[in-house]
This record gives sequence, structure tokens and C-alpha cells, in this order.
Amino acid sequence: MSLLDTKNMSPRLLSFLTALIIASANALLSIFVAQQWYTPLLVFAVTFIVIYWLYYYTLQRFIYRKIKIIYKFIYQTKATKKEEFFYENILPQKSIEEVSQDVQKWADQRKDEIEVLQKNEQFRREFLMNLAHELRTPIFSIQGYVDTLLGGALEDEEVNRKFLTNASKSIDRLVRLVDDLDEISKLESGKIPLIQETFAIQELIKDVYEELSLNAKAKEIHLLFKKGTEGAIFVTADKQKIKQVLVNLVENAIKYGNDQGAVTAGCYETDDKHVYIEISDDGPGIAEEHLARIFERFYRADRSRSRAIGGTGLGLAIVKHIVEAHGQAVNVRSKLGVGSSFGFTLDKAKP
Repeated sequence: MSLLDTKNMSPRLLSFLTALIIASANALLSIFVAQQWYTPLLVFAVTFIVIYWLYYYTLQRFIYRKIKIIYKFIYQTKATKKEEFFYENILPQKSIEEVSQDVQKWADQRKDEIEVLQKNEQFRREFLMNLAHELRTPIFSIQGYVDTLLGGALEDEEVNRKFLTNASKSIDRLVRLVDDLDEISKLESGKIPLIQETFAIQELIKDVYEELSLNAKAKEIHLLFKKGTEGAIFVTADKQKIKQVLVNLVENAIKYGNDQGAVTAGCYETDDKHVYIEISDDGPGIAEEHLARIFERFYRADRSRSRAIGGTGLGLAIVKHIVEAHGQAVNVRSKLGVGSSFGFTLDKAKP
């Protein structure tokens, strides 16, 4: 590689080489026309000095000032006087190729940031639209019942208690929605501390099964453990938060599972450090195109069926946030006509 091909050539070196080449050429030409021996030396010296300072001034004062403006534009930090002296007098000047790479890198970063902002904006619009829809349904129900009661039904003993009961159910749904939104906000902001303790995950699943036994009995659904996974496995986690995860998963499995079906829990030691917990149902399953978004807030694979069954649409989002707050992962496997399985990992308790 020749000297002229060097990528990190400074303005001073480039000016020196340019002046040297032109001055040498002029000096060689003056040998043939000059009468005195010192004329070529004089031509060389004058040409070298003029060309050197002209090129150096042009490069240093014009081109690199433009480059400095570019850097001020693409970088938002401001250098101190000491840093400016260090950059200008100690560090080697960047070549045009390096500046081009820096600008391209900056452009790529801005492109990525714009794409993220666009995705966030789309998510925000969908979230607000879904939130408005979720709030509108119970509010309109309450409004309808209250208007009917005020319109004269309050005096009708056959309907007034029924309407008040239905209005109360809609209020309860609103309360659950607000509570779930508050829970997610606290989880996202990290305001809810995790209280780590050691416990047997199977015992916690049994407690959840006991709490939801009436829900399961109403649909004649059996709450089971997968064979071979009944033995106690101890984990380290926030017991109450993990219980909330299990309640949401088992409750969903019961809601969307087939009547006279089964909900099955499985617990597996994946390695020396982690335990995998999975809650499965034999319901209708979830279409593949919905699986990637199933943990998003208010996302419903079957909106009409989901609202008929009930729920706020935030249960799986809460599950995801709690599991990720533990530094773990949650996933879903499903197939239409077969059923769904939701699983997550936890730290295995140290012996």
C-alpha cells in the first residue's frame, strides 16, 4: 500500500505531499529554462511554501470546519475547551472515509430510532383504542341500567333489583380493569419490589387449584398434575406474585377450556438452575397468527368470545410482566383443536 493510499492521512501530510509534488515539477521544468543555477531552488521553495499553506488552509479551515458542523449536528454532546484542544491538537484528524462511516452509522441509528418510535406510536394508538373500548362496554351498561331505573323501573320490584345487580357487575368489571392497569403500571416502573423466598411450586399450584375449584366444577373440568411431575420442586421467587401468575393462567385455562375437559400443570427441572412450569388445557386452541401478540395488553384472539366470557384483557400482560420482573421468560404453545400450553421459568432453589 502506497503512502497516497493511506486512509488516515492528515490535512498537514496531504498538503505537504501535494506541495512537494507540484514544487518538484516546477523546479524540474525551471532547470531547462533558467540561466542561473539557483533559480530551480528558488522556484521549488516558493512553490512549495505557497502550495503547502494554500492546501493546508483550505483543508483545515474550510473542509474540516464543515465536518465539525456535521459532527455538531449528529452528536448532541458539547465538548469542553480541554476536550476541543485534545481533539484538534493531539488526536489524529479523521479521514473523509471515517467521517462518511460515522455519518452512515448516525443515519442508521436515527433510522432505527424512527422505526422504534413508529412502532411505539402504533402501539400507543392501539392501546388507547382498546382501552376506550374496554371502558365503554361497562360504562354504557351502567348508564343503560341507571337511565332505565330513573325512567320508572326503580318502582318495579320485579326488575329494579336485577338491574342494580347487573350495574354492580359492570362496576366490578371497571374496578378490576383499573386495578389491573395499576398493577401493570407499577410492574413496568419497577415500583413493586420482589420478595424472594423458597417454596415448593407444586404446593402453590395446589393452593391455586383449591381457590379455583368452584370455577372448574361449574364446567366439570378436572384440575390435574402431569404424571411424573407431582414430586416437590423448590424454587426461589416472590411467592405471591407467582401465585398471581398461576391464578391468571389456570383461570384462563378453565374459561377457555372445553366443558368436561382438563387443566394440567407440569413442573420440570430444565437444568441445575432453572425450573419450567407449564399450565395446559384441552380447549379450542389459539390460531398461529395470534401467538406472537397474545401477551400484549388488551389483545384478544377471539374478541367476541373473550368478552362474553369476561375478563379485562390484561391477565396475560400481567403474567408476562411478573415473570420478566424475575428475570425469566414466558411462552405459549397452541394448536387449533388441540389446546394451549402457557409456560414460564423460575430459579431453582439452591440446596
